[in-house]
Amino acid sequence: YSKLSNSITVEWAAVPGATSYLLSAQDGESFIETIVINSPGTVTGLKAATLYKITIRSINSGGRSLPSPSKKAKTVLAAPILSVSSPSYNSIVVSWGAVYMAVGFSVSIMRSDGLGSMMKENTTHTSLVFTSLDPGTLYTIKAHAWNVNGIPGDDFTYNQITSPHAPSDVQVAFDSGTLRATVSWIPTEGTLNYSVTASSGASKLNCSTSSTSCTLSSLQCGSEYSVYVIANNGAGSSKPTDAVSLKTVPCAPGSITIEEDNPGKLSVSWSNADLGDYYVVFVKSDDGLEVHCNTSHTQCHFQSDCGFTYFISVFAYNKAGQSPLGDIFNYTTAPCCPSDFYPVFVSSDTVEIVWSPVRGAEMYETKAVDGVGVVLCHDTATICILSALQCNTQYNITVYSYSEIRDSNTSCESKYVATAPCSPEIKNVSQDDLSIISVHWQANNNEAIYTVTVRGEAGLWHCTSSGNSCSITGLPCGSVFSISAVAITTAGQSLPSYSVPLETAPCCPNDLTVTQVMQSITNISWSVGAGAKTYITILESLKGPAKCHTLQNHCLLGCITCGTNYTVSLKVISETGLASYCTYQDYSSSACCPSGVKLYRLGNNGIRIYWRASAGLISTDLYGSKGNFTCTPTSGLSYCDVTEIPCGDVYTVVVSPVPEKGSKLTLCPKKIYSVTCSGSSVGMGTRMLSAFHL
Repeated sequence: YSKLSNSITVEWAAVPGATSYLLSAQDGESFIETIVINSPGTVTGLKAATLYKITIRSINSGGRSLPSPSKKAKTVLAAPILSVSSPSYNSIVVSWGAVYMAVGFSVSIMRSDGLGSMMKENTTHTSLVFTSLDPGTLYTIKAHAWNVNGIPGDDFTYNQITSPHAPSDVQVAFDSGTLRATVSWIPTEGTLNYSVTASSGASKLNCSTSSTSCTLSSLQCGSEYSVYVIANNGAGSSKPTDAVSLKTVPCAPGSITIEEDNPGKLSVSWSNADLGDYYVVFVKSDDGLEVHCNTSHTQCHFQSDCGFTYFISVFAYNKAGQSPLGDIFNYTTAPCCPSDFYPVFVSSDTVEIVWSPVRGAEMYETKAVDGVGVVLCHDTATICILSALQCNTQYNITVYSYSEIRDSNTSCESKYVATAPCSPEIKNVSQDDLSIISVHWQANNNEAIYTVTVRGEAGLWHCTSSGNSCSITGLPCGSVFSISAVAITTAGQSLPSYSVPLETAPCCPNDLTVTQVMQSITNISWSVGAGAKTYITILESLKGPAKCHTLQNHCLLGCITCGTNYTVSLKVISETGLASYCTYQDYSSSACCPSGVKLYRLGNNGIRIYWRASAGLISTDLYGSKGNFTCTPTSGLSYCDVTEIPCGDVYTVVVSPVPEKGSKLTLCPKKIYSVTCSGSSVGMGTRMLSAFHL
């Protein structure tokens, strides 16, 4: 027998000694075999509604038996393959394809949870419709075919849920701040999720959820929407709910214009907004103060002050709430005028003006007018330096405030400011004396006091005058100075004039010494004179001058005449050629040395020293290895005798004049004489000795 379309079950009596059995099902030339242990046994893998010949063989360790006598059995019909849908919330449509050898079909349906009764239909058709079902409910559907003998085939089972019923009690909550709407409803049985649609003209917004509420975002202001909900499950969708009307807040008003009808009065106007019932205008100044106007019209008026920026926004209102924030407009009134400006620095060509900041000013313009020209200064700071002005000039100065939006406030007041005096021009510097100079300048200012400054390494000297010259005394010699002048008025002090250099003559050396080096050579030395570069020494007498030009502070002069009175002077010259003439105490050269010195023998141990007649006192000195001898002649004589002089020696003889004051002169020439011993006494007669000049 066959209970399933793909198998046949066989029953038999047990065969002694058999350990298993081989079942065979033959359909034409095809065989299907199955080994089983005992009865009953089932052959599977067969074709539905097909007649098979069945045989059995016994099996043990010795082998297989012969097949049993065959019997025929036919497999039952195959199950119909169902296609199921739920076109509405209370119906299910079942359809299937034709089944081989089937003459009819049986279809049953009941709730899968076992509630309610089962409905069953027999039909020869290939489709059925079950109605009056519960919405959103899972149903179990079974179907089988039967053959001409009424034998049922395999069952086909299918679970199908009905479509959901439309939700009820739809509520819409609108959030005006975010332009969102939350839609809620009472859930329906068997719904997997819900779809919410909001439509306004060609615009549609959607949201889906598995809960009982959903939020619609990005709603448009000034629009009216129809909102409906659809329930969905695996079978399909419910019908839409009845539409709920949703009005959003109005859009922000447009075409906003702001005008300042008169100074201090602002007028704000705008166009009508769709769905708007009334309007509120907010005006907030940049100091934080805010005022507002509530109106059903399209215009409002406000008070205003200078130098303020007002931020203006207009909102429309209806029952849904406030419109979104539109453009925030700003209106800036003309900036206030600086009134406390004053000069903090004034020079000959520059005036520095400062003032306190004023409301609304983004930039300032300072204008200086002197009747001839105009000087302008633009800056964002509250300071302006007017340069390239004329010295000693009065200017009419005005500070204007500017803003980029409102340009300039031209009602600002002006003040007069004078520049400092012009710089004097030194025309001449004259040296009236070694230590006195006079400075002359061009006086080119009104009611000015002039101060002259002489600056050098030795210090500062000043003189002051309201005229065009002044004198300075006490300048040291041998110095270099820089001379400048300034002019001073009530407006200030001028720049210094260009400096004029001044060099005083070099200083005369304080100390000068004249030293006789030889009969005709004199050495002159002196201390250094400040500012001196070279020196010219001059010894001058009736017999003529002697000069020496040197970089040093000493000099040798030749051609000096003995016994002569000289005037002594020194010319001190600076590097630039300035000279000072310095005179000192007269100098007298030494007396002349006697000439024609000769020695004569006076006996064996006496010598007479003779020279040409010479004025003044004479001293005679002999120096030898056996002794030194000195003699002084009697006044008026030109010789001197030395007695008791040892013979046999060589003597150095010096004949020198003796000054009235001081020591005797050591510059006279020396002569060497040899005194021999003759062995006999010498009488009064004389004999000249041999002389060797030293």
